[in-house]
Amino acid sequence: MRNNQSEDLIITRNEGLMHLTLNRPDSLNAFSPEMIIDLKNALKLAKNDKTIRVVILSGAGRSFSSGGDVKTMGKKEPLEAYDHIGELNELILLMRDLEKPIIAAVHGFAAGAGFNLALACDIILAAENSKFALSFSKVGLISDGGGLYFLPRLLGPYRAKELLFSAEPITVEEAHALGIVNHIYPLDDFQDKVDEFANKLASGPSIAYGFIKKITDQSFNSTLDEILEQERITQATIISTEDHEEGVQAFKEKRQPNFGKTIAKSVNTNH
Repeated sequence: MRNNQSEDLIITRNEGLMHLTLNRPDSLNAFSPEMIIDLKNALKLAKNDKTIRVVILSGAGRSFSSGGDVKTMGKKEPLEAYDHIGELNELILLMRDLEKPIIAAVHGFAAGAGFNLALACDIILAAENSKFALSFSKVGLISDGGGLYFLPRLLGPYRAKELLFSAEPITVEEAHALGIVNHIYPLDDFQDKVDEFANKLASGPSIAYGFIKKITDQSFNSTLDEILEQERITQATIISTEDHEEGVQAFKEKRQPNFGKTIAKSVNTNH
């Protein structure tokens, strides 16, 4: 296990997993410029490191993230706010462009841009004490961090606008019923359940996962013809990969495929 800790973000790497822990617990992990930069750098590392197969995003202390820092609200000049949100936008785009699964492990509150940070992930796992809120309108603002993109696509425009207008928190059970949360786990063994889920993903075919993520995200802005052609081209490409070869061989031998050996072989070859 290799660890790296900065002031606002803790990075832990272990057996194919990269844990990114937002580390401003005294402010419920409100965003800071440093935190956003650290997250961007970590995702760039994950993109270029073949041994990292899954990224897990979580928060230290009592909550996942409260989003924007209340202490700085009302103090930013327009240009400063524009630049800050530009950095956040770059982070969200890096998350969507990373062709590896990103899991949001949410406990406590995911509010404002913290909620949207979770929505930018591929899977949301939540502890039973979680609550979600898009609280922007309470301070006279609109959602940023991609909320106005992700939420309507997930819930439809009418339900999304209701949540955005009201800014009222919803329980984890409501979030699960709406399709926001994939699974709810007891708080006492939440981390173990997240790791179990992540390890199962990490043992899967990472090449196929990357294409699944990319094409699924593109499908919202594509025609059926375009997606069919993407599937055709991609399938013709990855049918010659070692992942596919291993999957077929494992099926014939009635055993679990060992997709991880493809990555290990690639890494050893590069050294």
